[in-house]
Amino acid sequence: MAVEWQDHPRLRDPIIVCAFKGWNDAGESASAAVQFLCESFGANPLADIDPEEFYDFTAVRPTVRLVEGRSRAIDWPENSFHAAHVPAADRDLIMLRGVEPSLRWKAFCADVVEVAQTMGAGMIVTLGALLADVPHSRPVGITGLASADGLVERLGFDRTNYEGPTGIVGVLHATCANAGIDAVSLWAPVPHYVAATPNPKAALALVRGFEGIGGIVVDATQLETASEDYDHQVTAAVATDPDVKAFVERLEEMADELSEDETAPDQLPSGDVIAREFQRFLRQRGPEAGET
Repeated sequence: MAVEWQDHPRLRDPIIVCAFKGWNDAGESASAAVQFLCESFGANPLADIDPEEFYDFTAVRPTVRLVEGRSRAIDWPENSFHAAHVPAADRDLIMLRGVEPSLRWKAFCADVVEVAQTMGAGMIVTLGALLADVPHSRPVGITGLASADGLVERLGFDRTNYEGPTGIVGVLHATCANAGIDAVSLWAPVPHYVAATPNPKAALALVRGFEGIGGIVVDATQLETASEDYDHQVTAAVATDPDVKAFVERLEEMADELSEDETAPDQLPSGDVIAREFQRFLRQRGPEAGET
């Protein structure tokens, strides 16, 4: 059995929110949002999914660490559920933090559904983040997908029209919907030109988006401060490179005017070229470039 239970607390109509490191987690935004929720509500271990069946360990390798400077321990890819009582709200929370599996996605999603059904969860919210042509200096627009008709409109999210490759987040959303569990998927865009640094601004937007769904108020002061610092640091880095600065200004114009007509695409550096050069620039600045 892949689900290994740690506890069986009594929860009130819990809602599950989950994120997975990997393709679905640009700027580590989604996993950071779930981690922040765990810490904010003092969540306790609930269950784990045994990684043995779901990973190619030559691609997603375990890591080794020293214990007390002498013995060695192996840390395997982890998919862990944590539960939290939220006395000020009408329902409790279950958080799932993990790593996108390499194998047997259907079976993996069935294990997540098993936890949801065992704990009486009526809704699962998946969080994701993807690289996009958006400027760091503008508000993060959350895109939503919901299994229930009208839910996206009621929550005030933009409706996605994306078609193409998907990750475990998309598969889990569909699996939950097919199992009769309400499913909502929230996505944050992350500027592709600063993809290598953690993005607390997108994480904050995902937390705020989740608040509206779960009816749970989150004190996100720490994330708000980190988001402001992120804006200042990226803006300062952009200002030192004229080509990057020009490209970001164009993205800002596009975001503000919702039009690409004023400047022809061939007058701009390639987005991929700028992204590659900007990442090189950040690496040259040293470790402080990635701090938030």
